[in-house]
Parts: sequence; structure tokens; C-alpha cells
Amino acid sequence: MEPLHSLRTAAVRGLGESDLDRKCAITRIAAARWRARALSLRAPLDSEPPLRPGRPERPELVPPRALKKRSLGSLDGRIALIHALAHIELNAIDLALDIVARFAALQIPLSFFDNWMQVADDEARHFGLLRNRLGDLGAEYGDLPAHDGLWQAATDTRGDLVARLAIVPLVLEARGLDVTPGLARSLREAGDEKTAGILDIIYHDEKTHVAVGAKWFRFFCARSGKHAAENFRALVQTHFHGEVKPPFNDRARSAAGLTPLFYRSLSSASVSR
Repeated sequence: MEPLHSLRTAAVRGLGESDLDRKCAITRIAAARWRARALSLRAPLDSEPPLRPGRPERPELVPPRALKKRSLGSLDGRIALIHALAHIELNAIDLALDIVARFAALQIPLSFFDNWMQVADDEARHFGLLRNRLGDLGAEYGDLPAHDGLWQAATDTRGDLVARLAIVPLVLEARGLDVTPGLARSLREAGDEKTAGILDIIYHDEKTHVAVGAKWFRFFCARSGKHAAENFRALVQTHFHGEVKPPFNDRARSAAGLTPLFYRSLSSASVSR
């Protein structure tokens, strides 16, 4: 592996890497070295992050509506779910690396980068768990098509850190708090305890990731004198192209610092559980 001159160098390199083993390795090594303060944040020769992350030739990327829905009661259905979750986690690695690489030049406390490299490290670990689970079931990442909608959030917010925080951790990752417990429950009902256990790990870590997003979103709103919940709603309406839809896991969201005041009015049919 080439020398990592700075955390930003590492994030840019991991982001652009198309070999997924190397992408995960760069991410995890950089996170460990940053925790040990064995890397500077920036270096004079740092390059800019790419507009798109490095990807292997497979999976084929298709519109979301082209993806088939399958029952978790079948092996094919469980493989499709795990593949979809692995694709989400791969995008989550790149989203975390991008927030580090793209905004490293701003005047931000170093603890911001501590938090986001921990997120990147977690996402790389999650991807590895899901990828290995696919192997257990006789499949591999890339066997099925996937959609490219998640990276749209990075494209739309590449010039606005506060918008990035609103959309990625506080909309996209918060959605995981809503749906992951139900998926784990369904997998257990189907007899797939091993995959359900992986989802338990992801759910536990997602709470921390949403909390990181909420903490820094509130920090930057306070620094600019803006009301956090009002600013969140305005940014979601501007930058998010999907629907903020119920049911919401209000308890887990609130524990992470994302109270109903932030998101309730964005949904026309809110139902808590």
C-alpha cells in the first residue's frame, strides 16, 4: 500500500479505490492511524476527492424500481436482502470518507474527524460482515443488481457540510433505525439467526452514527445562529429527493438526538412505534 501522507490523502484514496478489499483496508488502517494520531489531517500534496467513488464492474446499477422484491422466507429472498444491505454499507463507507476528504480544509474541531473516521471504520466492518454472510449462502456481492440513489445525496450536498449532515446521517441513516429491528425480527422468524445477529450489530452502531450526525448538525447550526430543527426541515426540503416516511422509531431517534420536532412535519402520514 502506498504511504498515507494525511487523513485527507487516505480518505481520497479509499474513496477512489474500486477494489473493495483495498477500499475497506485503506479505510480501517486510516481510522486506526488517525485514532493513534499517526496521521496529520492535511498535507500539501493532498488531492481533491473524486466526484464518484471507485466501484468494481459489478453489480449492475439500475433504477430502484427495477429491483425485484422477494420474500425473506426463501434463500433467494434472504440473499437479495443481504446484497441490498451490503450495497448500502458500501455507499456508507464512501459517504463517511467523502465527508472527511471534502470538508477537511474547513475550520472544524479535530473531534469531528474522530467521529467520522469511526463511522467509516464501522461501515467497513459492516460491509465485511454482510459480504462474508453472502459467501456463507453461496453468493457474493455483485451477483445482483443494485441502485445508485444513495450517492445522489453526496452529489447534491458536496458544497454544503450542514446539508450533508442533514441528509446522510439524519435522513438516510436514521431510516435504518426505523426498519432494521423489523428486518432482524423477520429473519429470526425465517430461521436465519446469523444474519439477524449481523443486523443487531448494524442497528447498535447506527444509533451512534445518527447521534454523531445530530451532534455536529446542532453544533454548526448553533455556530451560525440557526434553529436546528427549522434548518433541518428546510435543508431536507431542498436537498432530499425521496420521502421522509413513517413508521418512525421515535425512541431510537430521540435517544440519538433526533427528536420528532425535526422530522414529523416532513411526513404527511406519521405513525410512531
